[in-house]
Amino acid sequence: MTTDRAALVLAATPIGDSRDASPRLLDELATADVVAAEDTRRLRRLTDRLGVAVTGDVISYHEHNEASRTPDLVARIVAGERVLLVTDAGMPSVSDPGYRLVAAAVAEDLAVTCVPGPSAVLMALAVSALPVDRFCFEGFLPRKAGERERALAQLAAEPRTMVFFEAPHRLAATLSSMATVLGADRQGAVCRELTKTYEEVRRGGLGALATWAADGVRGEITIVVGGLDPAAGPDVEIADVLPEILERTTSGERLKDVCREVGRRTGLSTKELYDAVLAAR
Repeated sequence: MTTDRAALVLAATPIGDSRDASPRLLDELATADVVAAEDTRRLRRLTDRLGVAVTGDVISYHEHNEASRTPDLVARIVAGERVLLVTDAGMPSVSDPGYRLVAAAVAEDLAVTCVPGPSAVLMALAVSALPVDRFCFEGFLPRKAGERERALAQLAAEPRTMVFFEAPHRLAATLSSMATVLGADRQGAVCRELTKTYEEVRRGGLGALATWAADGVRGEITIVVGGLDPAAGPDVEIADVLPEILERTTSGERLKDVCREVGRRTGLSTKELYDAVLAAR
C-alpha cells in the first residue's frame, strides 16, 4: 500500500552551473529511497559538488535499460518508497529518459510530481529575442539530410517559435538544411553552453548562422527558430517539397491527397503542386 511519501519524483538538475540546483533537489537527493540516474557517475560528480550525501539506493536508468527497469521502480513505489529520477541535465522526459516511467506510474494510479528547475528549452527561448508567447519543442531532427529536410518541410508553415536540440558536430549541416527549407532570412538563435563558462548566443538569419557554424562549434547546443509570419507568405518553394511528394506517391499515396496535405501545411497552391509533379514525371 502506498503512503503519502510514496511517489515518483522527476527532478530537474543543473544544465551547467551547479549553483542552479534548488534546495528541494538537495533535499530529495538526500532523502529518496531510490535515485534512478541516467548516468550514476555524473550523479556522483554532481552530489560531490553540491555536498549532499545520497542515502538511498542508486541505480542507472537510461535509454538502454528503461524498459527492463521500469517495472521494478513502479513496484518500489507501490511498496511505499519514494523514487527520484534525474538525468544528466535538465528535466527528465524532455528528450531524456522518463516518459516510460511516468506513464507506468500513472497507469498504476501512483503519485507523480516534479522538482522544477533548469531547462535549456526555456532558457534558450528567453534569451533568443524571438517571440515566446507561443512555441513548440521539436527535440532532435533526423541525422540523414533527406529525412531532416523532409521533417523541416513539415514545419515550414509552423507559426510558433520552434526549439531544437542538436549535437555540435551536426550543427552546421542542420543550420544549412534549415536555411534551405525554411529560408536563409528566417530568424534564429544558436544557444551554446548555457549557464556554463563559455556561454554564447548567436542570433541572426539561418543562412548567416549556417556560415558561422561551418568552421565547427563545440558544446551543448540549443537552436531556436522563429515561426512563419502568416503575412509573409510561404517560405517554401515547390522545388523544396517536390521530392517528398514524388516519394510518397511512389509509395502508393494518392497524388491529389498528398498535394492537398502538403499545400495546407506549406501554404503553397495545391494545383501548382499537382501540375509540378505531372511535369516532373
